[in-house]
Parts: sequence; C-alpha cells; structure tokens
Amino acid sequence: MAFEGLTEKLSNAFKKLRGKGRLSEADVKESMREIRLALLEADVNYKVVKDFIKKTTERCVGTDVLESLTPAQMIVKIVNEELTALMGSENQKLKIASQPPTVVMLVGLQGAGKTTNGAKLAGLFKKQNKNPLLAACDIYRPAAIKQLQVVGEQLGIPVFEMGQTNPVDIAKAAVAHAVRHGNDMVFLDTAGRLHVDEALMDELKAIKEAVKPDEILLVVDAMTGQDAVSAAKTFDEYLDITGVMLSKLDGDARGGAALSIKAVTGKPIKFIGTGEKLDQIEPFHPGRMASRILGMGDMLTLIEKAEAAFDAKKAAELEQKLKSNKFTLADFYDQLVQLKGMGSLQDLAGMMPGMNMGALKNAQLDEKAISRTEAIIQSMTPFERENPSVLNHSRKRRIAAGAGVKVDPVAFLVVKDGITRVMPVAMPAMTTADRVLELVPEVMDRVENYIDKKKANTDF
Repeated sequence: MAFEGLTEKLSNAFKKLRGKGRLSEADVKESMREIRLALLEADVNYKVVKDFIKKTTERCVGTDVLESLTPAQMIVKIVNEELTALMGSENQKLKIASQPPTVVMLVGLQGAGKTTNGAKLAGLFKKQNKNPLLAACDIYRPAAIKQLQVVGEQLGIPVFEMGQTNPVDIAKAAVAHAVRHGNDMVFLDTAGRLHVDEALMDELKAIKEAVKPDEILLVVDAMTGQDAVSAAKTFDEYLDITGVMLSKLDGDARGGAALSIKAVTGKPIKFIGTGEKLDQIEPFHPGRMASRILGMGDMLTLIEKAEAAFDAKKAAELEQKLKSNKFTLADFYDQLVQLKGMGSLQDLAGMMPGMNMGALKNAQLDEKAISRTEAIIQSMTPFERENPSVLNHSRKRRIAAGAGVKVDPVAFLVVKDGITRVMPVAMPAMTTADRVLELVPEVMDRVENYIDKKKANTDF
C-alpha cells in the first residue's frame, strides 16, 4: 500500500519521542532528522522536504511545546498540521459550470491511466445524479476508443466518438452533442505520449482554446514519484491545469508525488485512484491523508464508505433483531455483502486508528475469505439460515459440497452471547478475516452517531 514505508519510519521516530518524557531541543532536532530522511526516502522533492522540516522545527522547539506535559503528542499534532498544509489544507472540489455542460479535459502521459480514471470520475458524478458523457479524443493509441466504450458500457455512461478524425473537431462535437442530449458533464479523454513533446502540447492547447474547459485535470501515476511531479510542472506551464488526479495510489507508491505536487506546482490534488475497479476513486482530502500517513487512521473516509454501502432501513431492522436476539445467518449474509461493497479488507483495516500496518501486511489478509463464507451461507436452505441449530453432519456435507469447500471449514459457532454467528474455522485466514468482520458493528455504530449528529446540526 502507498505510504507504508513512510508511515513505519515516522511511527518509529515518534515512538522514540514518546519514550523520553520531557524533551530537549536536541531531541526534537534528532527526530526531525529522522523525519527528513523518511521523506527523502519516500521520494519527496528535496526543496519541499527542506522547507517542511524548517517550518516544523521552528514550531516544535517553542517553549510552549517543550515545556508542555505531553510534548511528543504536540509534536505529532504539529507534523500532522504541516503535512496537511503541504498537501493543500482542504479538499478542492471540481468546478461545476453555472451553464451546463461542465467540460472536464483529462490530460497526461501515456500509461498514467487517463481513460480508466476519466471513466471512474464520470461514474463518481453519475452517482451524484449527474448525467455525464465520455468523449474519445485519443485517436492515436490503439484501441483507446474501444477501451473507453468498454468502461463506459460497464458504468452505463454514453461514449461519444467520431473515429480517427481531428481531436479538436471531436471535442467541439462532443460538447454540442451534450447540449442537444441533456448531458450536464463532458469528460474529454485526450491523447498522451510517452514523454512531453511540442506536437502533443499544441494539440491540447488547440482543444482547450476550442471548448474552453471548466477543468483541466492532469492524471499522473503515483508510482512514478518525482517524474510525476516533473510532468505536472510541465503540463501546468503549457496548459495552466486546474488540478491533479493521482492514479495507482493503491500500489507500492512511496508517496513522494502526493506530498510534492501541490508545493511544486501550486495546483491541488482533487482525486485519487485507490484500485483497479471502476468505483475505486475518492476525492482527495489532505487532512485525512496526513492522518493515514501518520498511522492515525481515516475514520471519516471509512464512515463515508459505510454510509454508501449500508442500507439505513436494513440497519434499523438489524438493530431490532439484535435487541430481540433474532439475528440469523441470513442477516449475517446481508452484512457480508455490505462489507464487501466498502472495498478491500486491507484498505478498510488500514483506515482504523491505531492499526499496525506492518502487522497487517504480515497477516496476509485473505480477500476471498468473505466470498467463501458467502458461498457457505448461500448453499443453505432458507430454513437452515433461520435455524442453524438444525445443522447436523449430513447437512454440513451437503452445504460443503454446494460451496466447493471441505466439511471442516463449515463449522458453525451458534448462540454465542445470545447472538447467532457464523465463523469459518480450520482455515489459515480465519483469525484475520474474523478480526476485520468484527469491525462491522463498530463502523455501523459510528455511522449511526454521524447521521444523528448531522440531523441535530452539530459538528462531527
């Protein structure tokens, strides 16, 4: 996962501070040296690191910090605030045109993921009741148009294309088509190159001049580190981009691009791609990302994912069943489906405050454990799901055969503390999967509290 190495090194630096009680200026400077090395190893721009360490050190060596009862905690707080400021302080939303359609021009080098991430972005706004249109303006890369059509079909979003004609004419025709057909957003998938050249920039500037886009988003590959920052700087000089979308942040990216782009270009990161699936895209929140980097979790994003995945009506019904001890395997299955809709187990666990990412990496989360449990429950009859106590050895053999597993994993633990639960046992991933599944009630509680506070118009 992205920032894994950086998080580990920063956590070690803060652990040393917490173990010392009162701190001296020398302790702070030694800690800042470790933080500087950690940032440089994460491929953060050298000038950015230098300025960051200077500002952070000046704040940390003040008497109000060193003489406080909890100086280590105050230093962590200061580093968190400075990291947040480094990445842009707050989330920058996409500019929506007062007169539709809103035109979003996607630019970048080949291989950065413009086509897929452009479709992801369109899908994100479709969920917000927008009516987007994808426009195929890349006439050079083989199968670029076909790829856009495939992802557009998967998302249920129309794709405008005119074959191998002039990209400028395609862009203008796409906007006109959107006006005629009521599409309130147009996403232009433009051509890229293996490196920046004059021909590419001239074409992009011509498209910009022709359609006057409301947003020019640069898609950069987070795994390329400082190359992504250099590309952002060059594209900004030619096109005056309005924002950046970081792709492949779920990989082994060291984090340098995310921490450097805003400081180097002055342009905010607006969205991040967090996986290969078409729904794995998030608005970029600097504060939440800083918390993740420092190992403090990201409960707000976790709650938002839970709100999107969990059905409020079903949650209320489930609450009543739990209170009356009528929680069945059918209800448990519904919870599994909703948990899967929130994303991968490793990503969810990484958002929990205090989660040891190093231990999580060694745990080797089995993403298929939930699917196997689903298969086991689906292999039961409705009566068996409602009354798991009837499951004798013969029934378990039949269920195991239907789920494609051995009989041993189909061992059920029922009526524990008055609540019927299912737990696959004799499986290597059992303890890890069960730990993550136990996060469900906590997430649901936090979602309910969040909704209640929103209704009461109080700050979260």
